Amino acid sequence: MSTTTKPIVLLGAGKIGFAIALMLERSGDYSVLVADQDAGRLAVLAGLGCETRQIGDDASVARCIEGAYAVVNALPFHRAIAVAGLCAKAGVHYFDLTEDVASTHAIQALAQDARSVLMPQCGLAPGFIGIVGNALARRFDTLLDLRMRVGALPRYPSNSLRYNLTWSTEGLINEYCNPCEAIVDGQLTTVPALEGYETFALDGVEYEAFNTSGGLGTLPATLLGRARNVDYKSVRYPGHCSIMKLLLNDLRLRDRRDLLKDIFESAIPTTEQDVIVIQASASGYRHGRLEEESYPIRVFGAEVDGHRLSAIQLSTAAGICAALDLVAQGVLPQQGFVGQEAIDLEVLLNNRYGRIYAGKPLALACNAMADR
Repeated sequence: MSTTTKPIVLLGAGKIGFAIALMLERSGDYSVLVADQDAGRLAVLAGLGCETRQIGDDASVARCIEGAYAVVNALPFHRAIAVAGLCAKAGVHYFDLTEDVASTHAIQALAQDARSVLMPQCGLAPGFIGIVGNALARRFDTLLDLRMRVGALPRYPSNSLRYNLTWSTEGLINEYCNPCEAIVDGQLTTVPALEGYETFALDGVEYEAFNTSGGLGTLPATLLGRARNVDYKSVRYPGHCSIMKLLLNDLRLRDRRDLLKDIFESAIPTTEQDVIVIQASASGYRHGRLEEESYPIRVFGAEVDGHRLSAIQLSTAAGICAALDLVAQGVLPQQGFVGQEAIDLEVLLNNRYGRIYAGKPLALACNAMADR
C-alpha cells in the first residue's frame, strides 16, 4: 500500500461501524471520516481518532463524500440505493453490507456506467460465504449441489428463541420475510423464507437451518447453468424456526415489521458472547468420481487494540475491509459492479483482514506495535 493514507467515508456509527472504523483506522493506510445522524455514537468513534460529521438527508451525504477514495456504507439496507447512486455520480468507490436482494439488483444497474467500483454485500452472508461457495464450486469438474449455512448465534442461549440480537434487527426481519433466491433443478427461482427445514450437528452441537433471504448474494446468477442446486439457509439452535413461524405467519407480524422490530428490540437482549457458525458443502464429479467436500468453520470474538469485538462485528467488518483493501491494492477491478465471488478464497485468507476467517488474528499496524 502507498504511504499516503486513502480518505475513507464510513457511513454508520453503530456496532459494525465501530468495528470497521477501528480496523481501517489502525491499519495505517486509511484515514476515516465517520458520518452518522447520532451525535452520541459519533462521540464514541471520535475516541478512536476518526474525524466525525453529522449527516441527515442525501444532500448532506453528497457533501460528505466529496473527495473521498471510497465510501463504506454501514447504514440500514434501505439507504443502499441512494448512497450508491451518489457514489456512482461522484466517481467514488462504494462498498456495503446489504442483504437486500432488490437493492443489490438496483446497484448492479447503477454500475453499468459507473467510473468507480460498486461492490455491495461485502459482509459475512452475503459476503464471505459467497466467496467460500464459489471456491468450492470451482473444485469440481461437474457441480451438482452447493449448500451454504451460516448462523450468528449466542454462545449461551437462555430464552425460548435460543437467540440474541447480534446485528441489524431490520436486516434480520428482512431475511425472515423476503423471498429467497436459489437454484433448484438447474433453474433460478425463489423459495419461501422459513421453509426448507433441516437439522445437522457440528462439533457435537445440534443445529437447525431454514431458508432466509439474501445470503447468497449474486452467486446464483454466477452459477446458473453450472449447478443443479444452490441454496442458503440460516443456522439456529433447535426450536427457533417454529417460534418465528408463529410470530410471522400465525400472528401475521410479517405484515407489521415495525411492530416486530419494536418487540424484538424490547424483549430480546443483545450479547457480545457470540459465535459464527459456517457450514458449506458441495458435491459433484471430479475425474469421473462422485465426491463431496465441506468447509466448516466457527469464528469467535477477539480483542483489537484494546477493544473487544464480538464475533459478528469481527466477521462482518473483516469482509468489507478486505474488499476495500483488495480494490485499493489493484487486486480487484477498478470500476463497475463487483460481486463477492470475484474474490479468490486464498487471496482473502491471506489478506490482513480476511485472515480472521482462517482463525488467525488481524494483521494491523497496532498489532505490530504491540509485538515490539
